Amino acid sequence: MKAAFFKEHGGSEKILYDDYRDPVPDATDVVVRVAACALNHVDMLLLDGRFPPPEGLPHVNGCEVTGVVETTGREVKGLTRGQRVIIFPGFSCGQCEYCLRGERTVCTRYGYLGAHKDGGYAERVKAPAANLLPLPEAISFEAGAALPLAMLTSWHALVAKADVRPGHTVLVQAAGSGVGSAAIQIARLAGARVMTTVGSDDKIEFARRLGAEHVVNYRTQDFVEEAKRWTGKRGVDVVIEHIGGDTFERSTYALTRMGVLVTIGSHDTHWGRLDLRHVYSKNLRIVGTNLGTILELKQVLDHVVAGRLTPVIDRAFPLKDTRAAVQHVLDRKNKGKVLLVP
Repeated sequence: MKAAFFKEHGGSEKILYDDYRDPVPDATDVVVRVAACALNHVDMLLLDGRFPPPEGLPHVNGCEVTGVVETTGREVKGLTRGQRVIIFPGFSCGQCEYCLRGERTVCTRYGYLGAHKDGGYAERVKAPAANLLPLPEAISFEAGAALPLAMLTSWHALVAKADVRPGHTVLVQAAGSGVGSAAIQIARLAGARVMTTVGSDDKIEFARRLGAEHVVNYRTQDFVEEAKRWTGKRGVDVVIEHIGGDTFERSTYALTRMGVLVTIGSHDTHWGRLDLRHVYSKNLRIVGTNLGTILELKQVLDHVVAGRLTPVIDRAFPLKDTRAAVQHVLDRKNKGKVLLVP
């Protein structure tokens, strides 16, 4: 099959488009013919070596995949050739103490499609049958590919971890990202008021259309001061943060007393500082989370079908143009998700 993969770490120029080994299903696996695959920032971390693929190189990125069932392992039941599916990207062992407590995202052997295993930058991809959900006819392959990681992670962060409720104020970092564009909508769906940040003025109206009440260009404005001004010096109840570094530290300053910062990524740097005086004196909660559950993905699908949530697509590139797609994301030109279509 054709795939976009890399044999060494670096930038978009390291991506090759060529023949690659065909996936072969084990007894409980399914091979899916990829219809659409979304780019995610974890792909960039894998590519540049900040998160080296655990199985080594060469490696195929791609965590967020929709497609149709092509072949199934001998023990797979209930899935038929040609069936439209969306792949839940998280793998867990089901046997460790955390899995048995129902906390599969912190499984001692947890992994992601496209990170710990070859992913969807390819014509076909292999996944456990248990990770496949039917993709409703009302959701296109392209829209579905924007859901499994970005929107699901945002849902879990806001609903399960931050318990966002009507009347809360929420600061979402980076509206133009997949996570940011999803989090704005989910916070609004929960009844919260939303402030967000963007890196250029051409994304301001985009963020407002998603439901943000207040939009701040972080390159020209101080988002902490803007958060205080927007809330009448009070500070926001919740921050959704996935940048790291100075953004992580300053996000805590934007919180009100008993506020919650949910960190779901480290797209700029894996490091972040805390002024502990703010944490203990204001009784802040700093919460880490990743992904969500397959049940929550079903809930997200229901909201999309009902029109309450809308996957935000920036543009789609042919698989052969993966280098250009990756560079588009690295240059932060996207407003929403960037897709690959074989």
